[in-house]
Amino acid sequence: MFPLKDSIRIPFAPLTTYFIILANAAVFLVQQLLNTRAAYEFSLHYGLVPRRYFDPEWAQIQGLDPHNYLPFIAGTFMHGGWLHVVLNMWTLFIFGASLEGRIGRLGFLSFYLACGLIASFAHAYFNMTSAVPALGASGAIAGVIGAYATTFPRAKINILILIVIIPFFFKVPALAYALVWFGFQFLEGFWHLASPTAGSGIAWWAHIGGFAAGLALIPLWRWGRPDRTCDEEQIRQRGGLPEGGPGSVSDGAHAGWTRGPWG
Repeated sequence: MFPLKDSIRIPFAPLTTYFIILANAAVFLVQQLLNTRAAYEFSLHYGLVPRRYFDPEWAQIQGLDPHNYLPFIAGTFMHGGWLHVVLNMWTLFIFGASLEGRIGRLGFLSFYLACGLIASFAHAYFNMTSAVPALGASGAIAGVIGAYATTFPRAKINILILIVIIPFFFKVPALAYALVWFGFQFLEGFWHLASPTAGSGIAWWAHIGGFAAGLALIPLWRWGRPDRTCDEEQIRQRGGLPEGGPGSVSDGAHAGWTRGPWG
């Protein structure tokens, strides 16, 4: 279930979302420039290794400081491969830009980092004995998805689903997309908790923790802020879009709503 675009328009360019994407791309480029051994050492020291914090003796043998908590954030800017980083950044682009339009640039940055931090703690808590570095922004992005679903529950998400090799395209409400997405993460998380040997290499509990953090925290960031976002249906009702699909606005007061990267 791959998201392609959403129906929300925002009043300004989502610079914070772009910055986070560029930061992830820059760190990934550094990882790619390292040789295999150096890349592993980089991941071990800056990625989140849960055992590092629950088994201090093991950590010291490995040359890791069990009191250095930088990996709880640093690991969210690292990725394990091209597909990993591209899929994560595209999802962040779809949902992050619109949420940034609602809570502001600095607000979105602090919210994103908070969700990433909580997602990392959730992963560490449910994987205390794991010595495998956890990399990726998906926990923080899960928080963005959760916040988006409650902020814009009726926004339309265009998604792609591959059945065998045949692509199908659908348009679903954001809340429905988020519930299905979270349901899958929840089931997988508990399945792997019950069967630890059936690891898939995916940090399911980072996704679960990040999503829950997004749901719980977003009211704090939305509090007292005017809603400056608008979906296509609202613009159409106000005379900005013709019936039948998106187009250029006819009213200068609505022009800012079309300045999204998807416009």
